[in-house]
Amino acid sequence: MDLTIASWNINSLRLRQGLLPRLMSGLAPDVICLQETKVPDELFPEAIAGEIGFPHVLKRGMKGYNGVAILSRLPLTLEENTPDWCGKNDCRHISARLETGGAALVLHNFYVPAGGDIADPALNVKFAHKLDFITQAREHFAAYPPRRSVLVGDLNIAPLENDVWNHKQLLGIVSHTPVETQGLNAWMAEGFVDALRHFVAPERKLYTWWSYRNRDWEASNRGRRLDHVWVSRDLEPVLAGYKILKEARNWEQPSDHVPVSVTLKLG
Repeated sequence: MDLTIASWNINSLRLRQGLLPRLMSGLAPDVICLQETKVPDELFPEAIAGEIGFPHVLKRGMKGYNGVAILSRLPLTLEENTPDWCGKNDCRHISARLETGGAALVLHNFYVPAGGDIADPALNVKFAHKLDFITQAREHFAAYPPRRSVLVGDLNIAPLENDVWNHKQLLGIVSHTPVETQGLNAWMAEGFVDALRHFVAPERKLYTWWSYRNRDWEASNRGRRLDHVWVSRDLEPVLAGYKILKEARNWEQPSDHVPVSVTLKLG
């Protein structure tokens, strides 16, 4: 079977839930992982999932900030024993077992802290939190190596030179500093493969985020690749395709992130 998993930082689910049918039209996913839902679980608009044909919903949310959710055509089981990252209980990760008809897949949906504006952990507690989060995630997957696993989300780091519009200019900017990119690559190296770069050579530019501050984002094209899909190494041979729905940045009241998807051809 072909399995398509989409990931999108929706930047407020209640504000942008009406855009989900357009995501369906553009990517035709079987699973949608959302970040920055910004809604507590008791107010989560589950009806929209049913309207787009996704009867299975898992969510972990809080009022006004963060929040992650998984919507699926296929049955999901919550993975209960996920860490409380940095002891903050701030709804940045949800994990599930996805029933595919054969062996289950483990699916991780992450929203890594953005890290604020100052790239110095001594001066910026948000940046310190981000670095701690990345370290803990790497240590966790070192202790529990991934098998038949997919990790998606807004990881808030553009790790490669061509994941940003200007590598030299952004080396001191949060999301592309060496300490962040090295940390993210070390986390990925604990058993994952960068699925988007499996299809798009590192020499090519690849972006998933364009700032609201750029009035004509498309003309300036000052993008960054902050949204990622990783697969465990055992799944690399079944990677079958990818899409980045760049047109979503022009939707009415868009998120500053666009949806991405990867398709696996499972036996």
